[in-house]
Amino acid sequence: MLSVEIKAIEKNDFDIWLPLWKGYQRFYEVNIPESVTLETWARFVDPLEPMHAALAMMGEHAFGLVHSIYHRSTWTTANYCYLQDLFVAADVRGGGIGRALIEHVYADAKRRGAARVHWLTHRTNSAAMRLYESVGHRSGFVQYRKLLT
Repeated sequence: MLSVEIKAIEKNDFDIWLPLWKGYQRFYEVNIPESVTLETWARFVDPLEPMHAALAMMGEHAFGLVHSIYHRSTWTTANYCYLQDLFVAADVRGGGIGRALIEHVYADAKRRGAARVHWLTHRTNSAAMRLYESVGHRSGFVQYRKLLT
C-alpha cells in the first residue's frame, strides 16, 4: 500500500481537486458543465451542506478523491451516507488509495452517526467491483431512474 494521507478538502484545494474531478468525468465519459462543478465545490466547502469531499494526498499531490452526501431514510432515524463519487488516478490504482478513501467515508459516517454507507458503480467497472466486494456487500437492489432535465 502506498503511503497516503486522506484529508477533508479545504477552500484552497480547488486547484488540486479539479484535475481529479475532470479525470473522473473522462473515466465515465461525461462532461459536467462548469457551472455545476463550481456549485458542487461551493457545497463541499459550505459547512451547512450535507455534501463532503476528501482527497488522497501523497506529499503535496492529490491522487484520489471521494464525495459523499448525507440524507434521510424512511428505514431508520439515522441518516444514510451516499458515497457518490470515488476516483483514483490511473497511475496509482491498485495501491490501496481507493480502499483508504472508502475507509475514510466509513469513519466519517460512523462519527456522524449514519446508519449505512451505500454507493453505485457501473456494471462494467470490474476493477472497482473487486475492491467493493472486499469492503461491502451487494444489496441485491437494481437502480432505475428517469432524467428530468
